[in-house]
Amino acid sequence: MERVNTKELVKKYDFKFTKSLGQNFLIDHRVLDDIVEGSEVSKEDFVIEIGPGVGTLTKELLTKAKKVCAVELDSELIPILENELGEFENFKLIHKDALKVDFNEIIGDEKNVKVVANLPYYVTTPIIARILNQNYNFKSLTIMIQKEVAERIDAEPNCKEYGSLSVLVQYYCDTKIVRTVSPTSFVPQPKVDSIIIRLDKLDKPRVETKDKDLFFKIVRQSFNMRRKTLRNAIKSMKIMDAETMEKAFENANIDSKRRGETLSLQEFANLANAVYDLTVNS
Repeated sequence: MERVNTKELVKKYDFKFTKSLGQNFLIDHRVLDDIVEGSEVSKEDFVIEIGPGVGTLTKELLTKAKKVCAVELDSELIPILENELGEFENFKLIHKDALKVDFNEIIGDEKNVKVVANLPYYVTTPIIARILNQNYNFKSLTIMIQKEVAERIDAEPNCKEYGSLSVLVQYYCDTKIVRTVSPTSFVPQPKVDSIIIRLDKLDKPRVETKDKDLFFKIVRQSFNMRRKTLRNAIKSMKIMDAETMEKAFENANIDSKRRGETLSLQEFANLANAVYDLTVNS
């Protein structure tokens, strides 16, 4: 199979990059191979690709997967993708914003669903949060994203990278960094390094929570006020009086003078469950 030459296609169709869409197309085939290999896509898999660009990664996936459904927002890319990939019977193209598309509609009855994408930087966190929070039926996400975001996703407690995104992803998934990618692997070149990271969905969330929404509210508040103690962060939520709050910390066996960035997922769950028992379930 002849591989897609991204630069030649951009020139062939006189494609103009749209800065607001964060378009950085992959030109390094070694990186391409690492994405495909890292995703472990096979003929049993239904792949959703977000932001296919001119189809560089898409073509590789089409030879490996049962079916590839590409979601592209830029109307200028639709005819290019149709012309270049239309011959593949296992290719489906959806012209839509991935932040608005109904993934359940795309997935249907498919069992082995994998998301593989070179995500535009500006939608990275919203896309990940949407896919995880909506509880879509997928096995893994193998995505190329900004290095800083990948490091936040993979971070452990007690470091500046650790935050609400770390907790969100690790609540639902195992994380594995595949490799770092330099700006020279793209056209146009971004100003920062990228990372390919794979998120494997767990059979059930990593920790047990009595109220998932309350758990994530406490997590977000703790990191929104990360320089304050947990006592002050939780106090600002105004969901219980001072005495009840201290009782919640005591029951969770957590010092209220600690900061949110020091808590593990299990400790956040313990705290949220203690708050639930003393407020919602009292």
